[in-house]
Amino acid sequence: MASYFDEHDCEPLADGQQPNHLLHMARLLLDSGLAADWELEYDRVFGGERKVPPASKEVVNNLPTSLITPAEAALEKKCPVCIGLFDEEDEVKQLPCLHRFHTNCIIPWLQRVNSCPLCRHELPTDDPDYENYRKHKARAKQREYELDTLHNSMFG
Repeated sequence: MASYFDEHDCEPLADGQQPNHLLHMARLLLDSGLAADWELEYDRVFGGERKVPPASKEVVNNLPTSLITPAEAALEKKCPVCIGLFDEEDEVKQLPCLHRFHTNCIIPWLQRVNSCPLCRHELPTDDPDYENYRKHKARAKQREYELDTLHNSMFG
């Protein structure tokens, strides 16, 4: 029968040596299923970037679709994705930020990322972890704004 220390791949403490309680706590947190929350906090503290999921399929399917009118075609505006002119009767999709794109250009884009290619306005996703992350970022930004406002009202 293996000893406890062999089984757990560790060595007994020397006389007078103290255990590393912080390391022990971190291992307990990771083993208890809080790894996702730990990762969010780590990213917040150390500025890690998360992989951005695609936009929600329901949101993409419900984007307003329209056809370019002759008057709009005369303005010679371009699709920001393909840099091609909007021609009369081209089908376009409009994002919530009011930017418009050829349907065939924006759909593949939104199947990869959840933001507008021009202004980076984020659309909802089907990823609950990412949505929690976005809410956490928004709350942090709101708290920072409120602290700045309070500070400026007191000292400005």
